[in-house]
Amino acid sequence: MTQLNTAGLNAVDIAVPAYDRTAVTPGIVHFGVGGFHRAHQAMYLDALMNDGKALDWGIVGVGVLPQDRRMYDVMSAQDHLYTLVIKHPDGTLEPRVIGSIVDYLFAPDSAEAVLDRLVDPATRIVSLTITEGGYHVNQVTGELDTSGLEADLEAGATPGSAFGFVVEALARRRAAGIPPFTVMSCDNIPGNGHVARKMLAAFARLKDPSLADHLENEVRFPNCMVDRITPVTTDADRDALSAAFGVEDGWPVVCEPFTQWVLEDDFGGVRPPYEEVGVQIVDDVEPYELMKLRLLNASHQALCYLGYLSGYRYAHEVCQDKLFVDFLLGYMTEEGTPTLPPVPGVDLDRYRHQLIERFANPEVKDTLARLCAESSDRIPKWLVPVIREQLAAGREIKRSALVVASWARYAEGTDELGEPIVVVDRLRDKLVERAQHNREDPLVFISDPDLFGDLASDARFVEQYTAALQSLHEIGARATLEAL
Repeated sequence: MTQLNTAGLNAVDIAVPAYDRTAVTPGIVHFGVGGFHRAHQAMYLDALMNDGKALDWGIVGVGVLPQDRRMYDVMSAQDHLYTLVIKHPDGTLEPRVIGSIVDYLFAPDSAEAVLDRLVDPATRIVSLTITEGGYHVNQVTGELDTSGLEADLEAGATPGSAFGFVVEALARRRAAGIPPFTVMSCDNIPGNGHVARKMLAAFARLKDPSLADHLENEVRFPNCMVDRITPVTTDADRDALSAAFGVEDGWPVVCEPFTQWVLEDDFGGVRPPYEEVGVQIVDDVEPYELMKLRLLNASHQALCYLGYLSGYRYAHEVCQDKLFVDFLLGYMTEEGTPTLPPVPGVDLDRYRHQLIERFANPEVKDTLARLCAESSDRIPKWLVPVIREQLAAGREIKRSALVVASWARYAEGTDELGEPIVVVDRLRDKLVERAQHNREDPLVFISDPDLFGDLASDARFVEQYTAALQSLHEIGARATLEAL
């Protein structure tokens, strides 16, 4: 058995970096080093480095949350190496060691070290996978919600959030005459670059209006669309890597074979030649991101609550059930797709069926609990816009209304057998409290304007939603789907 670290690379019988990692220098600082970043953006850079390119674009990861200490400990112990394991549907595992992350800083212990790295002229890109909620957007107004940012807004405060670090670093770079870095959001948000610019500028304006002007005028924020199903790593994944390949890795990453990155070519200076390893460099990302958000991401929501309530616990179980497959394809074809602009180079019918095949991969073992988590950051961004556009055009909404009703039913906190459901959401207490009154007040859940705007006053949506919720209560999720 070989412990994964630099010293053990020669003893590992799987693909390892073909480049000299001592020759790699930092060029990117990344906030939010989780499974997705390591399966996606870091993987693309590793592929470039294996071709002898982009060796000056090494990644320095930054963790700002208390739970990030574990990632710091594991990455430090492994010289920032980790194993990426692609899980093919036939059971084949395809592992390779990724070496593009060259350092990891735990911000609560090393705030000045993080700022030093951000201010260093060698840092030309700051990238983000901080989850949808990390952008502090009020779901209804679209403006900055300062909840959780109060400490960073104090005069002279040491940064504690990604926003605090980025804005303070830009201020120091401006004062030192160093050109600003490009901020590259890689989160599942429509117009993620635009959102990052707007929210960071609003945050900066509360500290220094002139800095906000500088940020809006001089800093580039390319939009992008990212896609790769990356479930949470389990002990079984660690054990499988150890048993099959003799590698001891404290935090490997598992993912599906499919990967996609569509990136707007809007950088303040040079960038890695991403297009040489399959990244689609385009002028306008919006058609691709809407396709992904309203078909893939919204379909995850369409399957997770109904699937969980029907007794399933994994996405592949749901997508091997024809009843659910027909429902998902119906949502994508009749409700999601009509809201999309033309998507250059994409056969949408093939894309929809490919999504079902991806979801049905039994080796990925993507849990419904993961897909059900943080719904308050997801449904308003991925599904509510579909409902609004369909309502405005007088088109079908019955499947979308059922998805919202299934979220409301799931948030009640007990399944159809009376077993407890662990609701994971930043708004958990409010959601559960509302949902527990669903039976006596069927509109209570959707009457939260921060999540649903004025949908509770739309007669057609209310009719479809309340009928769906009543059916879920009376006959259950599976029978409701059958009736639909």
